[in-house]
Amino acid sequence: MLYNSYVFILAFLPVTFAVYFGLNRAGKLETAKAFLVLSSLFFYGYWNVVYVPLILTSILVNYWIGHRLAKADQRWMSRRTMLIGGIVFNVGLLGYYKYTDFFIANLNWLFGTNIPLLHLLLPLAISFFTFQQIAYLVDIYRRETNESSFLNYLVFITFFPQLIAGPIVHHKEMMPQFGSADTKFLNYRNIAIGIFVFSIGLFKKVALADTFAQWANAGFSNTENLALIEAWVASLSYTFQLYFDFSGYADMAIGIGLMFNIRLPINFNSPYKALNIQDFWRRWHMTLSRFLRDYVYIPLGGNRKGPSRVYVNLMLTFLIGGIWHGAGWTFVFWGFLHGAALAIHRAWAQFGFKLGRFWAWLITFNFVNIAWVFFRAEHWQDAVNILRGMLGLNGVVLPTALGGVLSGLGLEKWGIQFGDYISGVQGSIATFCWIALGFALVLLCKNSMEKMESFEPNKYRLALAANSFVISLFGMYQVTEFLYFNF
Repeated sequence: MLYNSYVFILAFLPVTFAVYFGLNRAGKLETAKAFLVLSSLFFYGYWNVVYVPLILTSILVNYWIGHRLAKADQRWMSRRTMLIGGIVFNVGLLGYYKYTDFFIANLNWLFGTNIPLLHLLLPLAISFFTFQQIAYLVDIYRRETNESSFLNYLVFITFFPQLIAGPIVHHKEMMPQFGSADTKFLNYRNIAIGIFVFSIGLFKKVALADTFAQWANAGFSNTENLALIEAWVASLSYTFQLYFDFSGYADMAIGIGLMFNIRLPINFNSPYKALNIQDFWRRWHMTLSRFLRDYVYIPLGGNRKGPSRVYVNLMLTFLIGGIWHGAGWTFVFWGFLHGAALAIHRAWAQFGFKLGRFWAWLITFNFVNIAWVFFRAEHWQDAVNILRGMLGLNGVVLPTALGGVLSGLGLEKWGIQFGDYISGVQGSIATFCWIALGFALVLLCKNSMEKMESFEPNKYRLALAANSFVISLFGMYQVTEFLYFNF
């Protein structure tokens, strides 16, 4: 079920909200939790009911392992061995569904075999609930959290606002909120803030991300023929589409959580304002960055085992982050690029070099934009074609209107032509207005989380929420999935 669908907004959300708080008000607290779990499983199974048993099996196994890890005395198996077994189970489950065909395809390529692909359908949210449960097991192993109630654990994993695409939540930051008496009853301020943030997120997805999607999709499906301007329009359109799509989803998840009196962690903090790549990863998909830092980078040794090991750990962490996003060498290379950039940034900082704010932003943004090309491309050659276009190697075509102004400069001998300069991405002059708007929104405006933290009910915020919501409702005639559902 999609947040940006009429069935969710007009039926599922209000019914779930009303029944949950109605049961709490009647004093049936455990029944309310059970209803929330069943509603969340219905929300998950609405896509494909076949995978409900899969997530339930994953939950059962991880709960049992966590329950055993919580025991101080493990006579038949060490806690460390049990933790490793739990991690292997989770990674194996994720690997089977997400990477089996990738592994077979590479075997066929290397050895000239013809092993048939399994064509497994990727279960929705498996990347997210796998990482969330790995973090849970590690936290229990470290004695940082515990959960004795199976119903509470079900709530922790299945709570529908964060189930599909995060934020990746820690047990110790969410479940104490469910245990508080204050979360059991209606909080009108939280409801107001939740609706406000949800409306902004819905607008980001429907009005902004889906608009940029048309030029990004057209460009990345026609990579061989993109000239300079078209290639840059395609890459920038995807850069903005991905941000507004995923941050819009995160806003909606956080907004819904607040309606239920649960504060989910912030996942985006104006990442395109970053002045270096480390700053970018402190702002982009922040809960994934936190997971990679706490459960991959630090266990690998972090910065505790010497300068050279730091660079190895950074690279390994981001290679894992890359392959987590998708089963393809373009994702691996995207992770490599970011790992290399972080290593270069670290060395740069140690030498004491500095750049002015504008140049620091320009280099960071363009690096991120170029790296997204590999993230988006279906095939390696598509990414190469886009980059060739961005460098002008596929030709430079300027608007016909400029031909008369620039005709005396002899640009034709340099291969510069005048004519249809944007049809390769199905764009128009309005496309450039949208790109300018995208830059203005991500660089000049406060983000939704800043607006949430400073929220005070007034006519301006009511008008902003109402307009965002109404515009989005009228734009939902063509429902589109969120990009991160593919990961």
